[in-house]
Amino acid sequence: MNILHLLFCLITPAIAIWAADRFKPAKVLGPVVLSYAAGIVLANIPGVKLDESFGQSLAGGAVLIAIPLLLYSTEIGKWLSLAKSLLLSFLFACIAAVASASMVGWYFRDATDEWWKIAGMLVGVYVGGTANMSAVGYALDVKQETFVVLNTADLIAGGAYLFFLLSLAQRLLSKILPAFKGDAHQEAFEHPGQSLSKWTRGHVKPMGKSFGLTLLIVGASVGLTFLVMGKLHVGLLMLAITTLGLGASLSKKVRSWDGSFELGEYVLLIFCAGMGSLADVSKVTGTSLTLFSFVCIVMVVAAVIHFALCALFRIDVDTAIISSTATIFGPPFIGAVAASLKNRALVGPGLTLGLAGIALGTYLGLATAYALRALAG
Repeated sequence: MNILHLLFCLITPAIAIWAADRFKPAKVLGPVVLSYAAGIVLANIPGVKLDESFGQSLAGGAVLIAIPLLLYSTEIGKWLSLAKSLLLSFLFACIAAVASASMVGWYFRDATDEWWKIAGMLVGVYVGGTANMSAVGYALDVKQETFVVLNTADLIAGGAYLFFLLSLAQRLLSKILPAFKGDAHQEAFEHPGQSLSKWTRGHVKPMGKSFGLTLLIVGASVGLTFLVMGKLHVGLLMLAITTLGLGASLSKKVRSWDGSFELGEYVLLIFCAGMGSLADVSKVTGTSLTLFSFVCIVMVVAAVIHFALCALFRIDVDTAIISSTATIFGPPFIGAVAASLKNRALVGPGLTLGLAGIALGTYLGLATAYALRALAG
């Protein structure tokens, strides 16, 4: 059964990407939702009994591999070359995520003993993305049920917010934010991570190199944790992998490896399928509604704080929306939101911000969690 479980998680992302490229309903849902939904279906088929520990290990291993792959295309030097309004809006989005998760987490501190861990995970996902949320969760040894519920809630709440960004956001926020100044129709420059499905034969060799480097980074990080802690410490492991992945991105040769980001996204879909396969509805308890509320309130409050700060500093509506997309959803959704804004000029900068979020999400998530735990005594 474990072999079949592994094959399911490896093949499902390919089917999800293929379906999203060819069928409109699947494209609307996206490969992430499709992969996660397929895993949930598998977990709830009568008579199918999956090994939960194997599924958890598979999902955790996928996160370890995905993080460096997603970071290789990061150009840290470009962060400072972005327009002041973009950098400010990105900073406000990060501040909003930390403030929202901290305040809401404090409010829910009597509802669950993992409130501070959940707050850290939500900072991770709303600054970087799913990989960061998972990295923070594994580093803090979050319960499996919490993992599953948070991922499900984030998919639902995130889907609703994405619909808002694609439809009503520009029209409504224009009432409090100034209009974009500049040529909204200029050609967007190419950037890694623009499409999840751009796989060609030419990508095979550089993908192999990036995967090999990732295995070295993971191995070195594991060795470092044993050297420093005398045991496998997941928190230090996640920080080491993130730091070494960023370090590798400083190499122009590593950044030139086409397909590393796409491969990272594929591995992340493996995580989604594996995590979905742990979602046995018969084991969901009454705390799920509390956790679901936790996630939804954090997302709404973070968005409100972010746009309020943008209004206070007179940041234009398109920049505010694209930076919100970059932090909450990451690079793959930048193109779609920029198209809805009819502003191709922000595609490249938005992708850069998305990668910056992935780079910072784990650090900010863990810092928030430990700060809240210390504050609570």
